[in-house]
Amino acid sequence: MELRVLEYFLAVAREQNFTRAAEFLHLTQPTLSRQLSELEAELGKVLFVRGKRRVTLTDDGVFLRRRAEEILSLAHRTVSEMRSSDEEVTGDICIGTGESEAIRNIIQTAGRVQHEHPGIRFHFTCGTTEDLTDRLDSGFFDFCILFGDVDQSKYDYLPLPYTDSWGLLVPDDDPIALRDSVDVSELSGIPLIAARQPLSSGKFRKWIGKDPGELDIRDTYSLIYTGKMMVEEGIGYALALRHIFSLAGTHLRFIPVVPELTMSLTIVWKKFQSRSRAAELFLGELERTVAGQGSGGE
Repeated sequence: MELRVLEYFLAVAREQNFTRAAEFLHLTQPTLSRQLSELEAELGKVLFVRGKRRVTLTDDGVFLRRRAEEILSLAHRTVSEMRSSDEEVTGDICIGTGESEAIRNIIQTAGRVQHEHPGIRFHFTCGTTEDLTDRLDSGFFDFCILFGDVDQSKYDYLPLPYTDSWGLLVPDDDPIALRDSVDVSELSGIPLIAARQPLSSGKFRKWIGKDPGELDIRDTYSLIYTGKMMVEEGIGYALALRHIFSLAGTHLRFIPVVPELTMSLTIVWKKFQSRSRAAELFLGELERTVAGQGSGGE
């Protein structure tokens, strides 16, 4: 499988039309069709549903699109890093993260690194823990920032000086908004909106004292912005971390759930994976920052 053919595949996936993709690639349409038919034969999979006016991806095609984007990104980054001079540190650093005010510390560190080395570019991508670690495993990310436990058999990690706690996002005119806290035992009688990832963790199950399936979970979200809108529309109360976003300018309140369940924040990277000079420089700066905070420094 050649990188060039993956670029052809992505062009068709983007344009949803062989003729437009061929024009973009400066190829003839028959040549493009033949190349992608050979790709399907090589993989033993049908990648496209070929309609009269539109081409759509099959499930296998959707999977390949994601992998092709990762492969080509890695290839381009590798070329860029290899071409950079010995004196100047350049390159791309890709970081996967969940939504949280806690990553401000990471962004501040990135800013300091970029100020000293303008040729370094940072790319932050939000997602669920499952999505983020999948892309870390495939080499698309250099680092991931995760809440909760770390699989130490797969990842090296740096604990960050930050914890967050679970509670409910509620409308500020709701009776619950007048309370100082909600007991975890009360969650069974409350219509909930929940992030998908924590529901499957053993720590979360132990905290609520029952199977999450016994809760009245009306909807789930992967990004808190969607969960926030659900709360605003009166669908339910969102189980969320306290500092996942600022409540300023909203009509929402955060009500702690007791007893408190806290989550720690960690930055992880693949064991035994070689890192670019840019990634090494960033990690070193972050380690110094964390050490300084732990000893009472800035």
